[in-house]
Amino acid sequence: MQQLEALTRDAVALANGALPLSANEAEAARQLQICNACRYCEGFCAVFPAMTRRLEFGRADVHYLANLCHNCGACLHACQYAPPHEFAVAFPQAMAKVRGETYQHYAWPAAFGALYRRNGLAVALALAAALALFLVLAMRMAGPAWTQPLAGNFYAIFPHAFLATLFGVVFLFAVLALALGARRFWREVSPARDLPPGQEPLLAAARAPAAAQAAHDVAALTYLEGGHGDGCTNEDDRYSLARRRLHHLTFYGFLLCFAATCVATLYHYVFGWEAPYALTSLPVVLGTVGGLGLLVGPAGLFWLGMRRHPLQGDAGQRPMDRAFIALLLLTSATGLALLVLRDTAAMGALLAVHLGVVMALFLTLPYGKFAHGVFRSAALWKYAIEKRLPGRLQLGAD
Repeated sequence: MQQLEALTRDAVALANGALPLSANEAEAARQLQICNACRYCEGFCAVFPAMTRRLEFGRADVHYLANLCHNCGACLHACQYAPPHEFAVAFPQAMAKVRGETYQHYAWPAAFGALYRRNGLAVALALAAALALFLVLAMRMAGPAWTQPLAGNFYAIFPHAFLATLFGVVFLFAVLALALGARRFWREVSPARDLPPGQEPLLAAARAPAAAQAAHDVAALTYLEGGHGDGCTNEDDRYSLARRRLHHLTFYGFLLCFAATCVATLYHYVFGWEAPYALTSLPVVLGTVGGLGLLVGPAGLFWLGMRRHPLQGDAGQRPMDRAFIALLLLTSATGLALLVLRDTAAMGALLAVHLGVVMALFLTLPYGKFAHGVFRSAALWKYAIEKRLPGRLQLGAD
């Protein structure tokens, strides 16, 4: 009977447009109410001004604000209600726990998101190893060429059509899963959801300039300045820009590696210039610089993460976070090793390992930190739109 009553309450809530909160969401909403009354941290980042436009915090609001949070940690050390105070306001940790839930909540397929969240590191390493083994077996079946020095000619081992098809499928899956997750997130938190009547023209006019502002904030990692320009806090209340700089190395390192692949594709299909490319060629230079960024950035973030205050994160997300860092490090390390040893007999085995790791990275992108980057970009866009709309938002629209 109790289960039936609970299901009935949930059904009524869903019919009325209100979704029940999880334990982490309810705790985040409680802390948001306290912060909204205090407002000491209002100038720290985008979360607190966005929070003050609300008097109640439903599920969509909590998801939006959790992904708008950049976890700089400044509010934890400034808060007079932080533990051991009886209010126990640990705002960065509360936001981190909700963010972790959103990775799974918006994931497509949902089962993949749940599996990766629980066993991220094991799943990532097992997937990379399985894909690398598959490629090694494919090489052995193709003949003995992979054991000979081939002057960097990857296509002597794996035909171009085979690699293009294999990576095309993996890439399209990652794009589809990310797009569907982002669509679900945006539909839930969209500014149109809680827009007061009569402001539809203002919303339409705000979208384009707000998108430009959000793009700037994403590219510059604006809110990793800690709201005061001195950076994030780590194990104590000292400020440092190290976390922001390491995020930049990771972000732009990934983009440079992706750009290297795009340029190589352009060379092949448009100009008919086939790999291997010279060490001074644009694809190799972009990939090398990006690979170095993907070595230094993730390694530094892992080191800082180990030193951060425990209330600045969610310990339950460590396997998932470390899986992403491990795949980034393995991608860069195997890619750089492949570049250095591409003229040796080791190239074939290194190529299989590198391609397996890259495929594992892309297959897991929609279910962890990379997906959060997409959700955070959407949250920044919503925040930039809200700043251009007058007055408070409608309440209780969840």
